[in-house]
Amino acid sequence: METRPVVTCFLRSEGEVLLLRRSDAVGSYQSQWVGVAGHVADDAGRDRDPETAARAEIDEETGLADAVTLVREGGSFQVEDTDHGVRWRVHPFLFDCEARTVATNEETTETAWVHPPEILTRETVPRLWTSWDRVRPRVGTVREDRTHGSAWLSLRALEVLRDEAALADAGRSDDLEAAERDGDDWDALATVAAEIREARPSMVVVANRINRAMAAVADESPTAVEQAATETLNHAVTADRVAAAVAAEHVGDRIATLSRSGTVRTVVDAAAPEAVLVAESRPGGEGIGVAETLAASTAVTLTTDAAFGYALEDWTAETLVIGADRVLPDGRVVNKVGTRPAALSAAAADVDCYAVCATDKIAPRATWDREEREPQEMYAGDADIAVSNPTFDVTPASAVTVVTERGVLETTDIEEIADAHRDRSEWSERR
Repeated sequence: METRPVVTCFLRSEGEVLLLRRSDAVGSYQSQWVGVAGHVADDAGRDRDPETAARAEIDEETGLADAVTLVREGGSFQVEDTDHGVRWRVHPFLFDCEARTVATNEETTETAWVHPPEILTRETVPRLWTSWDRVRPRVGTVREDRTHGSAWLSLRALEVLRDEAALADAGRSDDLEAAERDGDDWDALATVAAEIREARPSMVVVANRINRAMAAVADESPTAVEQAATETLNHAVTADRVAAAVAAEHVGDRIATLSRSGTVRTVVDAAAPEAVLVAESRPGGEGIGVAETLAASTAVTLTTDAAFGYALEDWTAETLVIGADRVLPDGRVVNKVGTRPAALSAAAADVDCYAVCATDKIAPRATWDREEREPQEMYAGDADIAVSNPTFDVTPASAVTVVTERGVLETTDIEEIADAHRDRSEWSERR
């Protein structure tokens, strides 16, 4: 039996993936749903590496090649198709996608953005779920990622809970390759939820969103957990987007920012300022990447962290816009180190400072763990020197205005939201 290598690509946006329904123009699996898929060899029969083939198929079948970023390539696997006399070697890929408008070709009759568990209920090409299973996020994704921000990771956390709940509801699809489960599904899922919640203790939004989902579970069943996780994920996507839209209405034409925040980037895109000032954000230099991405659409000035406070006034900034790792119940904001001096400098220069985030970043309690980076990043010499290299600092409530999907919050509003988060966190104690 001939073996033919193929790619299956999932484009992910807002927690959903793109599925395409195959037309009669393709040679196999007509009318069945699939991700973006195609042969590794090109039309002339020349071999390509799988990633090159994946990007080419995305371009040909969706027109979204410029909007995707590779997340991971999963391990390949084989599918024997005796009806077609071929053995497929499937190479799965996951891409994050910044756009959702699809330009299809003659191979597709219909498209749909869906939450991946729908793969288990649709008529798909053989073992499409196996492809998703090879690239989907796991608890380790949340625990080990050091590239993305907390809002992004909170969505991945909810995806893990959603997909594990779907898998617990066994036998819904021939594609499902899950081992038989022992014991009670609810206890197993509650354990998974607790594990996800504790995966990144410094990122309060991860715990808050898992707690929101589990506290909303209607009954102790996998179906209820899947539904609650999906609804919470949709709520989270909307909250992040609306918070940015609200903030965009308050900012001026000359915006300053620091570090890297997906929400702040959305604010800048929506506000379309005439100029942006960006601090480089040592030691990771996240601000440099932010400046590069903004340079195509607006005038950008990049400056050092040490000069940022003075530059706010000298550059005549109108608004300082920052993200938030967490907002404490008394209104103080924990964010990337350098935020506090920037906010205090903004106050001295009469520049408005907005911390933009979803309400799920409000901490249920006033405590937070001080996080230190490796001291060698700052000093690797031999002298007897104590090194303090913090990741975050705390900005007083008097120096920053918190803007969320609920609008501008007063301290009393923040306290009430913190109380609600604390109540939801007690779901595990009520098991």
